[in-house]
Amino acid sequence: MTEELAQLKVTNRESFSEFIELLRLDLACNPGSWENRNLNDFLNAMANFSEDIQGVYDNAKHKVDADKASWQTFADILKGATMYE
Repeated sequence: MTEELAQLKVTNRESFSEFIELLRLDLACNPGSWENRNLNDFLNAMANFSEDIQGVYDNAKHKVDADKASWQTFADILKGATMYE
């Protein structure tokens, strides 16, 4: 995953759209860094990561309530799905 993609702060619809485009480019340019490269695997990982994201935030000591939807949480779920098994 590129540094730009990893560090992008997603705060609104526009930055979320930018994030999605960077995510798409990352898959095209760095497919080997993705654990889940096909849609079925990606969606499965996304569902599983969505269930576990609060624990990820808690372990990293991020004060985020994953039950309160935000553009950043959606982006974090998509990022997590690229590597979650």
